[in-house]
Formats: sequence, C-alpha cells, structure tokens
Amino acid sequence: MTRQQAAIHTNRLTKRYGDRRGIEDINLTVERGEIFGFLGPNGAGKSTTLRTMLGFMQPTSGTATVLGLDTQTQTRAVHERIGNLPGEFSLDDRLTGRAFIDLVARLRGLDTLAYAHEIAARLDADLDHPMRRLSRGQKQKIGIIQALMHQPDLVILDEPTGGLDPLAQERFLDLLVEARDRGQTVFFSSHILPEVERVADRVAIIRDGRLVEVARTSDLTGRALRHVTITFVRAPDMEAVDRLRRTAGVHDLAVDGATVTLTIQGDPNELVRALAREDLASLEIVRPSLEELFLSFYGEANHGGARLAPEGVAA
Repeated sequence: MTRQQAAIHTNRLTKRYGDRRGIEDINLTVERGEIFGFLGPNGAGKSTTLRTMLGFMQPTSGTATVLGLDTQTQTRAVHERIGNLPGEFSLDDRLTGRAFIDLVARLRGLDTLAYAHEIAARLDADLDHPMRRLSRGQKQKIGIIQALMHQPDLVILDEPTGGLDPLAQERFLDLLVEARDRGQTVFFSSHILPEVERVADRVAIIRDGRLVEVARTSDLTGRALRHVTITFVRAPDMEAVDRLRRTAGVHDLAVDGATVTLTIQGDPNELVRALAREDLASLEIVRPSLEELFLSFYGEANHGGARLAPEGVAA
C-alpha cells in the first residue's frame, strides 16, 4: 500500500529580506490527521514561514508541498483544498458576518451552511452587525468560521485565538480536536503555550528564523527538568543530602527543615533509589509545563547554570 503523502512538507524553505532576517532552512513534515503547533514569540518567523509555505510569498530557496501539491506552481489548487486564517486579515466593513459567510460559501461551492452556523453558535459570534461595528474578538470569530466551515483536509491558522475571550478560546480548541478526530489536519502557530499543550500532538519551536526543535508534545515536556519536593519524616542528615546532591541529573538542591526541593533532568529512577533508605512523608515530582520548557529554549530559564538545550542544538 502506498504511504499517504504528508499534509505539509518543506525542504530547506528559506525567505530572506535583503539584510533582514526571515527564515532559514525550514524542514518540516506534518502528517495527516494530527494537530501540529508552531511555537515562537512575535518576530521569530512564524508568519513568514506560513506565508512562504502557502505560496503567498516567493521563497528565496527551498520548496514546500501541501497535500502533495507544490505551493509555488499549484498555488490555486492548494488554496482550494485548505482552510486558512492569516495572522492579519481584513473584512469588508460594510458586510455583516452572515453576508460574508454566505459569500465565502458561494465561492467554495458549499451546499449547506449548517456547520458554519454551528461554529457561530458555539463561539457566540455576532453575524448580524456590519464588520465596522464589531470588536476584534468578534472579527476573529468570523475569520475562524470561514477557515473551518467547509471542513477542509488541512486547516492552517496563524495566531487564531488573538482577541478571543477565555470561554471562546476553550470552545475553539474543542473545535480543533473535533476536526482532528474527523481525520482533518490542523497546523496552527501560537505564542500562547497552554493552548498548544492542551491540543497539539506535536510541536515545532522556531527561534530567530530557524527551527530548534520538532517533537511530540509529551516527549518534549517529558525529557525536561522536573521539579521535585521531598518531605522527610524528620530533617535529613548531611549524608542523605550529599547522596541526593551527587545523584545524576540533580540541580538546584535546597534544604528547608524536613523538606528538600530540587530539579532533576532525565531518568528519575536514580533519585528514587537514592531515597530508598529514607523515611519519607511525601514525594512530589512535577513535570514542567510547555511554557516553562519553551522559555528554556530562549535562554530565559536557567537550571544549575546550564540552559536546557534541544537535542542536537548547542546551548
């Protein structure tokens, strides 16, 4: 059986703006039927990657295919098969949301607006006032509706939750999970880490126009430093503390009476063995959030003097 083509594949995709940095050697493969998060702060190169990947901008070098189609030579066919929400978009101020959605439906040849109306209801979107009277959040909801309403094979969203209130954000994330469960692929960029951690199967982190990591979300957080709190039945003696301090992967150990806090990187079994002879009241090991890990890639979180570095990338 022939393997199904990837939803997105880029090969050394590069976009330069003269002397200004753009993106460099972006190698990405997004498989069909997954939610893929594309992470980076503002200015890291997320929007440039998306625009170049979709054929809105000519790459300086490299290639991109979407659903097996070349995005430079088959741009129209690509856009017919995807749903897209740009990071910045404008809507006709004279149209209502309902009129705009009707227009998009006609352009896409949709027979029914049932799913569009379902999304509007779940997001509490205002479809009956002209765009010029809508808040940024309401305009964003209409942008989301037009990207999702035809249930395309691939949905590409650039910072999709900008302007949404917390309840609308949660309902929007539910829509993405449902899309994946139907077999659709979702690729979305964001700098809001908790939302990515909640729904993304895999993530890529971009820094200064270059990819520094691509991994499963669970693997990325799972191999990072964990925060450990050990509460002894009574204050530990110096021998026990020194044994913990010498344990592989332990950093930032601190003692406060009967409580010891530390961070550990890698396999925690050595730590557990080091505690085997001790009388413990409790042991808590907390996996870091994706947000904390993300900060470590940008040099803003230091642990024991050594910054966490992605595999294959020097710290």
